Amino acid sequence: METLPHILVVDDDREIRDLIARFLERQRLRVTTARDGKEARRAFANGHFQLVVLDLMLPGESGLDLARWMRAEGKVPIIMLTAMAEETDRIVGLELGADDYVTKPFNPRELLARIRAVLRRTGDSEDRTPESAAQSYHFSGWTLETARRRLSDPSGVEVAITGGEYDLLVALLDRPNRVLTRDMLLDLLRGRQAGPFDRAIDVAVSRLRRKLEDDGRHAQIIKTVRGGGYVLSTPVERR
Repeated sequence: METLPHILVVDDDREIRDLIARFLERQRLRVTTARDGKEARRAFANGHFQLVVLDLMLPGESGLDLARWMRAEGKVPIIMLTAMAEETDRIVGLELGADDYVTKPFNPRELLARIRAVLRRTGDSEDRTPESAAQSYHFSGWTLETARRRLSDPSGVEVAITGGEYDLLVALLDRPNRVLTRDMLLDLLRGRQAGPFDRAIDVAVSRLRRKLEDDGRHAQIIKTVRGGGYVLSTPVERR
């Protein structure tokens, strides 16, 4: 029997919760809803979810605090719902490891497209082709195993990365010594173009550099190209 992806929707607005739930269920997705952090924690602890849609403006415990807790509990992808004026919260959410965001008001079809894109990127390893599952990247002493989505430092210790960080790293590793603009990276990772003020890629690169212990001011692995974008400036070996 087919197992439908299970989505947790957390929003204090009942109309929005019900709208999202009805729409996603018509698209063959299972949906559980929660109105605040308390209900979300209870649902998260008792269920197995493939993705969380999380409003940042929640009563009581904030969406950012809830995202931080979820990140500590596991690697379930998170798509944030934010208001247009909440750029700071959006950036903080991305720094916490959220995989994408949608600004309110939004078209449910846009949310569905983002959900499907994130689910494709973070699908279970058995859904990947054997060819890609056997591949690994080796760079500057680091190893990225694509079958297990596992990043190991030069001493062999695993370093936890989110789905978004993994996809960004693969995009760079597949194109070493090639300058990739922010729009190119956004298009590769999300299938969309972004305006010049979208800082999502800058945040993601900064977060990935910290994981790689690559000081942004003196970065040797991911270098900033002034006015251009980013380049992975280290040899990459594939096996």
